[in-house]
Amino acid sequence: MATHESLVAGAPWIRLRATPEDWDEAAPDLLLSLLGRAQWIRSFEEYVLELAGQGLVHGPAHSSIGQEGGAVGSISPLRSDDFVNGSHRGHHQFLAKAFGHVAPKPTGLPVIDDEVRTVLRRTLAEICGLAEGYGSGRGGSMHLQWREAGAMGTNAIVGGGVPQAAGFAWNQRHAGTDAVTVTYFGDGAVNIGSVLETFNLAAAWKLPVCFFIENNQYAVSTPVGTATAEPRLSARGLGFHIPSWQVDGMDPLAVHLAMSEAVAHMRAGNGPTIVEAEVYRYFHQNGPYPGSAFGYRTKEEEKSWRDRDPIDLLRGHVVRRGLADDDQLKAFDEEIVRTLHELGDSFLEDGPDGKRRIKDSAWPDPAFVDVGVRGDLSELDGSRYEEAESFSGALKERRFIDAVSDVLARRLETDERVVVLGEDVDRLKGGTNGATKKAIETAPERVLGTPISENAFAGLAGGMAIDGRTRPIVEFMYADFMWVAADQLFNQVAKARHMFGGTGSVPFVLRSKLAAGTGYGSQHSMDPAGVLTTAPGLRVVAPSNPFDYVGLLNTALACDDPVVVLEHVDLYATTGTAPVDDFDYRLPVGRAAVRRTGDDLTVISYLSMVGHCLEALDETGVSADLIDLRWLDRASLDWDTIERSVRKTNRVLIVEQGAIGTSYGGRLADEIQRRLFDWLDAPIERVTGGEASPSISKVLERAAIARTEEVTAALRRLSD
Repeated sequence: MATHESLVAGAPWIRLRATPEDWDEAAPDLLLSLLGRAQWIRSFEEYVLELAGQGLVHGPAHSSIGQEGGAVGSISPLRSDDFVNGSHRGHHQFLAKAFGHVAPKPTGLPVIDDEVRTVLRRTLAEICGLAEGYGSGRGGSMHLQWREAGAMGTNAIVGGGVPQAAGFAWNQRHAGTDAVTVTYFGDGAVNIGSVLETFNLAAAWKLPVCFFIENNQYAVSTPVGTATAEPRLSARGLGFHIPSWQVDGMDPLAVHLAMSEAVAHMRAGNGPTIVEAEVYRYFHQNGPYPGSAFGYRTKEEEKSWRDRDPIDLLRGHVVRRGLADDDQLKAFDEEIVRTLHELGDSFLEDGPDGKRRIKDSAWPDPAFVDVGVRGDLSELDGSRYEEAESFSGALKERRFIDAVSDVLARRLETDERVVVLGEDVDRLKGGTNGATKKAIETAPERVLGTPISENAFAGLAGGMAIDGRTRPIVEFMYADFMWVAADQLFNQVAKARHMFGGTGSVPFVLRSKLAAGTGYGSQHSMDPAGVLTTAPGLRVVAPSNPFDYVGLLNTALACDDPVVVLEHVDLYATTGTAPVDDFDYRLPVGRAAVRRTGDDLTVISYLSMVGHCLEALDETGVSADLIDLRWLDRASLDWDTIERSVRKTNRVLIVEQGAIGTSYGGRLADEIQRRLFDWLDAPIERVTGGEASPSISKVLERAAIARTEEVTAALRRLSD
């Protein structure tokens, strides 16, 4: 008969409760601070709902009324150099962190001084979409960021900000500090893959990040018990060896005590923690109505939670201990309400219909709409730009992949901020293709092999970049894996700079290879350029030779915008002109290269198809300009070079290898015909792959992609 042995989790799982003695022994300033800040947040949220009810908040108003105890209790042990980020319901945490920054150690009930007024004013302005907001009105209710206070951004994607928090924590530890990060999310997010991936990554790397679960019982209208078989959400920590606390979030002192223990654990270098606070939002997901109005909660349930109100609990103990009396607390409440109305009135005026409206002068200038989608590239001022034809150093024929390895190692050697991370990059003598061979030898502690969890490590790198102390280089083994991490790449990294006001930077580089023709099939073979370049926040480069690779990667790493560097596996083993020992030059953003000149046709291509175009031109003898784009994104296209060529030849052929459905050339052709229609003597022609993704079958794979033969056929057709 089989034997059975009960196993015990390796990490502790604790239910913490505050006792009467804890309330008696709590420092007076702590209780008064918790009460004061909680009341400030409550009154602020009530005023936001008042404005929303008057139609003065454009978009959602996700109230945190009822959940203030979890916010003030958890943030009270934090310092300004500790970071927080959160979810779409994040006003309370943002305000609590901001208050802690401007008034870190209040004595007595906190005072509404000029700095506190500024926090209230700018937060209110941001929620209303006004120019004075922290993000100049771009972020609104769901995207609040004040980096100086350590409030690194709330997030509208459920669980979307959690991987970034791991990146903040990595930077904090790597900088040698004992600072920590707290990432807030709700019960709905605990079933999100990126959250669970980040649990694992943070535990494996012992990062000082607290996963703070605000269990408010409902994901919109879905109760916890119907969404998960284990409603005690802190149990998630046991599977990842993360110490976890469960606490009554309606008890601010209990939250403070639990969080103090969790923070001490992290500051000591012991890795991540989980704190689950059971809280309750008094209102629906969005707006001023209770959940019972929509039928998914009962009034009795709502009353039972309101009877345990965290502010009432604090007031009771403050009065009981003689720290303040009812008259003082009433005056305190009235002051914050009066202050909020004064601030709001400064943005408002009476309209012709007698209704309140926002003053025209308070709105952002419409001309600001695209400012900060990407930077102005001033960080590249003073760069040493080189082209192979005039290169000042030694050159010789070298393998493409060796140039990749050399320049990665050089950047790790010269810039301690550079970190490489990805699957197997630290093993196999240089990753799966040898790209990190010399990097491992140069700085092994900054070549980080990750779990197979693209969402987690791409988001972690995004957090590193947003924080700014690190310049991460992420490697995705295949370009198709970008869609596994699509939220982090497109919703987070690409949008962060613009979303939070356009003043920050996101120095993030993603390297990924295209592998069409290698027999790896439909899910490892796509060309992502056509999709990547729809994201305005991303810059995209596509080197066709080893010399260009060195210069383009250097520019990408020096750039404060996120840059995707596409590589084609067909190029790795090829040889070309490359530097011998000078790996510090750059290639300018927005400059294409003309690889062949002619009078009859303009051929435009990138990556490995540049070589196929050269072969086809040699075979056919067609007289053509061949433009190697190098930079593919809309903002970085070299229109001067394209226009000069089209004005000369009056005909265009765009060449790419990938499927027609995700074609880059389709968008480029549209732009060329709109800009240069008067100079075209014929429709723009294109060479692409087929409709189907490449298959495993060698014959079917070849039929699905374009190479020299397809270019040759197009050139002969056009020259007839």
